[in-house]
Amino acid sequence: MDEISFDDFLKVDIRLGTVIRAEPFPEARKPAIKLWIDFGPEIGEKKSSAQITVHYDPETLVGKQVMAVVNFPPRQIGPMRSEVLVLGVADETGAIVLIGPDKAAPNGTRMH
Repeated sequence: MDEISFDDFLKVDIRLGTVIRAEPFPEARKPAIKLWIDFGPEIGEKKSSAQITVHYDPETLVGKQVMAVVNFPPRQIGPMRSEVLVLGVADETGAIVLIGPDKAAPNGTRMH
């Protein structure tokens, strides 16, 4: 495992946001869902594509709070421009489980 400095870690801006819209993303090479996430007044609404179709349906994601890296450059994924990287962990089968708080917190809150 490569070590990083604490200053390197602080460069990664991980924020809390609430999914306000979610749609299937059939144009993606791998099964994915398009997400629109509200990160509060400082950052606003950002889009992302996430390969989370095993555990989530678009209808169940609206209102869910998720953690995302908000300071990566945008990435073109098929016809969509993904602006943030939503964070998750792989379960025992490799399917992604989203990372979020166990209690509600304000959108845009930075991870400490």
